[in-house]
Amino acid sequence: MTKFKIKKGDMVKVIAGDDKGKTGKVITLLPKTAQVIVEGCKIAKKAIKPTDDNPKGGFTQKEMPMSISNVKKAEEK
Repeated sequence: MTKFKIKKGDMVKVIAGDDKGKTGKVITLLPKTAQVIVEGCKIAKKAIKPTDDNPKGGFTQKEMPMSISNVKKAEEK
């Protein structure tokens, strides 16, 4: 198993992809696939089926995993 310098709760900066330049907090680390989920980055629109709680259904926005190589630790001031 590989070790990563980034941990859950760290502030990171996105260095590649559509959200390049954004900073956010690591919500989840997925070590098996070498991916992270960053708060407010790589947002996808997901469809929700109608349920008893939400009879209309609709759409929700969700953060998706991105490769750990696309982020670096942000410098804290």
